[in-house]
Formats: sequence, C-alpha cells, structure tokens
Amino acid sequence: MRAIRRFTVRTVLPPELAPLGELVHNLRWSWHPETLDLFAEVDPATWDRVGYDPVALLGAVEASRLRELAADRRFLRRVADAADDLHEYMTAPRWYQTIPDAPRAIAYFSPEYGIAAALPQYSGGLGILAGDHLKAASDLGVPILAVGLLYRHGYFTQSLSPEGWQLEHYPSLDPGGLPLTLLKEQDGTPVRVTVSLPEQRPLYAQVWVAQVGRVPLLLLDSDVAENDNAARDVTDRLYGGGTDHRLLQELLLGIGGVRAIRAYCRVTGRPEPEVFHTNEGHAGFLGLERIRELTEARLSFDEALEAVRAGTVFTTHTPVPAGIDRFPAEMIARQFGGGNAWPTVPVERILELGAEDEPGKFNMAAMGMRLAQRVNGVSELHGEVSREMFRGLWPGFDADDVPIGSITNGVHAPTWVGREIMELAGRELPTLVERAQGWEGVNKISDVDVWGIRNRLRARLVNAARERLRRSWLARGASRAELGWIEDALDPNVLTIGFARRVPSYKRLTLMLNDQERLRELLLNPEKPVQIVIAGKAHPADEGGKKLIQQIVRFADSEDVRHRIVFLPDYDMALGQLLVQGCDVWMNNPLRPLEACGTSGMKAALNGGLNLSIRDGWWDEWFDGTNGWAVPTADGVADPDRRDELEAHALYDLIDHEVADRFYDRASDGLPLRWLEMVRHTLTSLGPKVLAGRMLRDYVIGLYAPAAESARALSADGYDPARHFAAWKLRVHQAWPGVRVEHVEAANLGDTPEVGASLELRATIALGELQPSDIRVQAAYGLVGQHDEMVGPSYADLTLEAEADDGRAVFSGTIPLDRTGSFGYTVRVVPDHPLVATPAELGLIAVPEEPVGMTNGTLR
Repeated sequence: MRAIRRFTVRTVLPPELAPLGELVHNLRWSWHPETLDLFAEVDPATWDRVGYDPVALLGAVEASRLRELAADRRFLRRVADAADDLHEYMTAPRWYQTIPDAPRAIAYFSPEYGIAAALPQYSGGLGILAGDHLKAASDLGVPILAVGLLYRHGYFTQSLSPEGWQLEHYPSLDPGGLPLTLLKEQDGTPVRVTVSLPEQRPLYAQVWVAQVGRVPLLLLDSDVAENDNAARDVTDRLYGGGTDHRLLQELLLGIGGVRAIRAYCRVTGRPEPEVFHTNEGHAGFLGLERIRELTEARLSFDEALEAVRAGTVFTTHTPVPAGIDRFPAEMIARQFGGGNAWPTVPVERILELGAEDEPGKFNMAAMGMRLAQRVNGVSELHGEVSREMFRGLWPGFDADDVPIGSITNGVHAPTWVGREIMELAGRELPTLVERAQGWEGVNKISDVDVWGIRNRLRARLVNAARERLRRSWLARGASRAELGWIEDALDPNVLTIGFARRVPSYKRLTLMLNDQERLRELLLNPEKPVQIVIAGKAHPADEGGKKLIQQIVRFADSEDVRHRIVFLPDYDMALGQLLVQGCDVWMNNPLRPLEACGTSGMKAALNGGLNLSIRDGWWDEWFDGTNGWAVPTADGVADPDRRDELEAHALYDLIDHEVADRFYDRASDGLPLRWLEMVRHTLTSLGPKVLAGRMLRDYVIGLYAPAAESARALSADGYDPARHFAAWKLRVHQAWPGVRVEHVEAANLGDTPEVGASLELRATIALGELQPSDIRVQAAYGLVGQHDEMVGPSYADLTLEAEADDGRAVFSGTIPLDRTGSFGYTVRVVPDHPLVATPAELGLIAVPEEPVGMTNGTLR
C-alpha cells in the first residue's frame, strides 16, 4: 500500500539540547566542519544512515539517546560552544561593514540554489553559483536577501536502465523535513503572497525561510490549500513542464518574490533592499513589479522605469541564444492585459521591454537588460560573447561599446575544499581563502604532506565510487554475485581524471570517445594507466543528452575497461565534492566559446587538482601556461565532426605525453616532484582568484555600491531626479534625429606622422533641439583594419570650443599618436547626463555619414 500523504514528525529536543535546533536550522553547518562533528557525535550510526543530514538526524535519533546526551556535561559544553560560535559569526562586523555608504540591503533572485545536498533545490552550475554567492555574502557580512522557489519534487534523481538510458525520479520533499521555517505574521498566521492570473484567478504562495549563515533565503511555495490543483503544482519541480508552466514559475519568482521581500522586511524589521540583482532572466518580472509599486505611488511609467533601472543588476549566464527564456508575446499580453491589466503599467510598454528581432516573441534576457542599468557576464570571454550576442539592443554601437561587463565567477572554498587540506594549512585557512591572502604559505608545506593528502583524497573518491557503482549496477538489474569486479574498479594509485557536468551537446560529454581504441590504450597503459570518473545529468526533455550518457555508459560497461572508466549516476553536491577533491585532473572540453564560466575546475584547483581544459570560460583568462594544460582548439574548422576529431586527438596527446608522463615521473622516494611543482603553482596562482569572496567583493565594489548610489540619487526629494531624468531622456530621443557630425578637421599631422606626436581635432556638430550639455563628443582613434574599421579604439573627449546661433557647436581636442602602423580616427556623439551610467545607455549615437577627416596612414 502507498501512503496518501507524507509528512515529517520532528523530534522534541530536551531543553538542555535546545541550541541543537538553532544549529540545525542555520545552513552554516554545510560549510562548518566543527558543527558537522557535533552532529556526528549525536549518533554516529544514524548520522551515516541519513547521509549526513542534520534535520534527518534529529528526526531519526532515538529519544533515549537524546536523554543520554542531555545528561552528558561534556556534550552540553560542546553544544554551548557551537551555539556561541554561531552567534559570534552572525553578529560580529565583517568586511562589508567597513565599506562606506554601502547598500543597506541587496535582493538576490535566482530560480535555483545549491546550498547543501540536504536542500535539493538546484540542477547545475547556475544554482551552485547562487549558493556559493550567498555563502560568501554571509562570510563577508554582505546584507543579501535571497529569493527563490521551493520545488516540492526538486530537480530529479537519476538512475540508469539496464541499457544505460537515463531514468528520472521525482521524490516528494516535505518542507517539515528540510532546514526551513515558515514565515509568519505577528499573529502566527502564515504569510501569503498573491499573483493575479488571467480570468480573475489568484496564485497564492507561502514563504519558507532557509537561513544560510547570515543570509535569509526566501523560498515561495504554491502548494497551499487556497490554490486550485493547477496552481498548487506551479512549484512542483525545477525546470519541469511546458511554456505555460515556466511562465507561471517566473511570474511567481519575480512578482511574488518582490512581494515576499516586502512581507519579510515588514515582519522582521529588516531594511528594504536598495539594489535588486537578477541572476539570469528567470526573475526578470521583478522589475515590472517594482515599476507597478512606483507608478501606484504617482510616478509615470517612464519615471518609474528610470528609478528601477538605477538600482538593478542583471547577470547573464548563457553564451547562446537558445539558452534564453522566450515566450510567445500573446502569452505576456494575456497575462498583463485585458481584465488582468495593471492600471498604471500599460501592457504595450511591457511588450516593448521584451521585444527582440523575431516578431511575436518576448525575450526575458532582453527585458532584464532593459530593466537594469548594470549588466554583466560571468567571465571575461563570456562578457565578450555577450556583448556580441546582445549588441542588437544597442544599434549603431560596436560590440566593444555594448554596456555588458564581466565579473568572473568564484567558488566558496569552505564548501568545496577537502578537510584534510584545510587542516594541513591550519585552521586559519577558511579565513585566508576568503581574504585571498596567505596562499604563498602553500610553499612551506612539505612534498610528503601534500602528496599524502592527495593520495588520501583520491582513495576516498575510489571507495565512494565503488559503492555508488555497486548501487547503480544493482538498480540496473545485476545480481551481487556478478559484481565481484567492482572491488577492483578504479585504483587509488592511478592517475584519476574527473569529468562531471550537465549534459547539453556543447559540453561534449562523448568527445573522449572519438577514438575509442586510443582511449582504451590510455586507460590500459601498463606503465602509466589513466582512470576516468564521469557524472552528469541530461535535462529530462533532452533526448540528445540522454543518448550521449548512454554512449558513455555502454563504453564504460565494457569488461576490458570498466575498472578504469566509470559513470556514476545522480550527480549532486555530495558527489561533486568527492570528485573535485579526489581527482588529480579536471577535464573540460566544451565547444569554445560556449562555456559561460564553468566553476568545477576552480574547485578542483583549490584541492590541488590540475586543469586540462579547452580555453573557454574562466580558464581562458587564468591559464598561464604552467598551472595546468590548455587543449588546443580547431576554431577555424567549419565541419563539426572534423573539429571534434582534431580536438579529441589533441586531448589524447596531452594526456599521453604530458599529463601521464608528469604524474608518473617519480623521484627515488616515490614523489612526483614535477607534478607537485604544478600543484603548488596552481594553488598560489589560482587560489586568490577563484574564490567566491573575491567575486562578492567585485560585485559590491563594481556593481552593488554604484547601483545603490544611482538608486539614491534618483529617489531623492520624492523621486524628483527620476522625473527630470525621464523627461531629459524623452527630450533627447525626440531631438536625436537632428544631431549630426557635420565636419571634422585635423591639424598638426604633417606629411610623415611619427609615434609620440599628437593630432589636433575640431568637430562641428549640428545639435538640432539639444544643448551642448546634452551631448558628449568623443574622438575614437587607434588601429584600423583593411576596410577602415576601427579595431579596439581608444576614446578622448572633445571639449566645447564655440557655440553658434544656428544650432551648431564646435568641439576640439587632441589625440595621441601612440602606436605605430595603420592608424585612424573618427568622431562620435552620444547623449550625456550625470545620471547616465555608460555612453551607450540610451542606445543613441551619431557618427560621420562618410569617413570625414579620416587619416589612414602609417606612423613611424
């Protein structure tokens, strides 16, 4: 028989053990080893059985054991010390509190969060990044309020059929069995937020709070009695259902999320956020909700738009148009029009925000960028890709001028670094890694100690992989009698390569199978064998991704190599930690430049692993030639099969002739000294860079603080600056057709220009109905290509020299002839205002219709 309902009955702790409840419900335990040690002591056997989940532990431990612990003075002292430590962590000033005029609070929205395996609300890199973002914010004291959805079935758990086909399972999650508390009003009733749907249909949600250290994470849950069955299922699973279902989730996340934050701040007295950060386009509707709030407070749509944009940060994670959420425009019109319309927010304006090149489509990334004054990608290369991909939103501007910057992702070291490494480097390491200091101390650790830890971490991975492999084969129908070979699967002394990620086609899970005989030779080499541990999930609707998994599984099932290559199903945070800690090499071979960042290789590096990767994402900017290996790419080859073949063979050659050779090159004492040199260099060169703490500092200094400053400036004096700024933008847009570069003349060039000289420019500009103060005139100069196109130009502002009565003005200035070779210049005009963040913000530019004044000569 099956139960008709499932719920969790929580244990009642003896009063003496009450602090354990506080420790359980703050997810700081997920990165704090001392607290985990305390839970393990409660009941070691039960702790192992529940998979190291503190909530499950307290639900499973016998009452007699709790009474025994309540009388144990030594244990009670440990509980008190842990509670005191948590209190100090939660209240002591940290780095952020030293930043003058920092935002009083920042709202962070993401559709998924990878905090701990015990809270399965993530599918892959986006969620893991969001989880590390919150943990680093907690460590640094950054006052983030995070918002997401509570998925009652999570993403999915993965198993394999006998034929190696991915199977998905959606176990029910009971919030009562998770480290969550329900947000309640002062009278004890649960907080409810409501989003109106077409046909007068309300969507209700309650709000669960996960405390991630100092950061509250608000998770909206539509499984409430007030909803009909369809509405209750809105938060049933992550990335499930069709287009209608996805739209409802994103409406709840964006609109309901803002309303949840308002309720949370009202109930708790926390400060309202000054900055709103949208992690990918899924939460983009939050900007519309904030516009609605302001327009109902007597601002016009345009005035509210400027106030909202000023305090909004948008991070894009996708390097391909196919990865962007797009909805039929009629769906958006139905949601925000007709009887469901917001009186102060015209549906036509909403549709304009999401408009793209293809008519009839509503693009969530386009809306996110139009609603945010600050936009960033997640690595330098991804920033370049994003500027090219979205340049259509800023017509007339070169890709380099598109206002999309980049902050390279980072990882939360205390979550991902092996405990042995932390202990070897001293108890200060969790602080050091977040301060990005102290990494040179790695060179003081002996080779014997470093190699000893690497061996222990590898052995732990091997043992865990064997157990997971055994469970997988049994689930696929094998009998225990035929699984004796698993006792010798993998070898704790063999070079171990890790490969784990989501399985879209561009990540090329099966590139290693391009030449299966060559791969066999590498795996079975008697002198320098290689073993590969693989994990990954395909989206449930991605049949192509499932076929790739099946191909890997079938190869790994082969009797001659199954002890050297394994696929471990159900890739989650727990398996991810084992892999990045235990692998000697982290392999990554995406189709360049389609990896936005990729952070697993960062985690491996912090554990003394070396990267073997295509130069994509973060590896493109931080590979220095000696901290790992870069796989050559065949970028110019149009045939995808030929490209895969070339890059696969480059990968085989690197593994065979460089990676394996160096790993097995041992000194007389058995130590791989040249390998350990690379490990040390990796730790000292990458350690300070790949940290989530570094990433958070970059966000605070580069995006959050400027966004708060802009938001304050526009909201001052009852939003008068927002009103004036909106009026100025409207005036500039209307007058811009009259702005022209009429004439450019140069002086002081001479017949044979030489490097180090300077060039004087005068540009006559037709202003139309504008004033000189409304524009910025710039000289662009530098290298020119074969067709007179400017290549990565520099810019110099020209100053107003004279203003005529006929609507014209003359601007002048000098540009340095600072490079030899082909040199050119031009002039451009862009709108200018103290509240404009970038020259391209308005998407308006005037340049000479002909290359007036262009000098294309050779400098000596």
